[in-house]
Amino acid sequence: MPGRQPVTGQATGSDFRPATPPTHLRCEWGQRRRGEAPMAEKPRVAMLGLGGMGQPMATNLVRAGLPTAVWNRRPGPARKLAERGAEVADSPADAVRRADVVITMVTNADAVRSIAIDQGMLAAMAEGAIWAQMSTIGVSETERIAGLVREQRPDVVLLDAPVAGSRGPAEQRRLVVLASGPEQVRDRIAPVFDALAQRTVWGGPAGTGSRLKLVNNMLLAFLAEGIAEAMALGHSLGLDRTAVLGALQGSPLVSHWAAEKLERIGRDEYAAQYPLSLGLKDVNLALYEVDIDRFPVANSLAAQWQRAVEHGLGEDDVTVLARALQH
Repeated sequence: MPGRQPVTGQATGSDFRPATPPTHLRCEWGQRRRGEAPMAEKPRVAMLGLGGMGQPMATNLVRAGLPTAVWNRRPGPARKLAERGAEVADSPADAVRRADVVITMVTNADAVRSIAIDQGMLAAMAEGAIWAQMSTIGVSETERIAGLVREQRPDVVLLDAPVAGSRGPAEQRRLVVLASGPEQVRDRIAPVFDALAQRTVWGGPAGTGSRLKLVNNMLLAFLAEGIAEAMALGHSLGLDRTAVLGALQGSPLVSHWAAEKLERIGRDEYAAQYPLSLGLKDVNLALYEVDIDRFPVANSLAAQWQRAVEHGLGEDDVTVLARALQH
């Protein structure tokens, strides 16, 4: 049973069966001319949430030629996308009315529920539309969202599809979509996921994607902590930081992600790609679902990151731990 409760309002239960979509494909923009791609390959997309991940993802949707409506709580990011050809909506409900695919990419479950329920997104969605919930909100909250869809809009298809990758990979279209949900909609959603990511991994029934995301981000947390502690150890041993970086770069132990982080540490660059506060949130989401006594290292990591956040480092990138541990 869970050993901590870092988030509140969690639902229980595992009955997680989104509605089966209609067999027809929706399309609203006229007859296709000779030589054009089939209309099913150009779904209308609504992107809700234009933060560190949502903005580059929406940019890639527009670049791919997909008709895209955007909404964000703060209007600035939406205006920038309007210059690229996106349609800016005044509200989540307005954004989704004509959309074949709706994407939510926001910070946490409270924001997802606010957009979907309080601001009318779910009620305004077209019959048969796909809701790709791509925010990282954990397993229990994903099941709670699925329950809302079953109760209020059984004609909407919910996909649980968080992504592996941070802002840099999002900008470069190098994300991996950890998708889960009904197999019947895979062809319909493929042009959207292809515009966002280098590949899509289908994990089975909806809810699997969120479980895979917690596994992915726990490994990410350990990698970030390992880099930070290795750099701090070098400092404590009296080694020059440049020498430590030179020894690690090119090592078979260092992944592409870790190499980029080491380069940023070498430049003392800690602007957030994956903010420490979000990393802590994701670790806590994972620990909420398991017996915490079986994961003592993760629990210790979470406690250390909590202290760093309390010291004002939460909005910096996870690489800031390398600096914090040296002081």
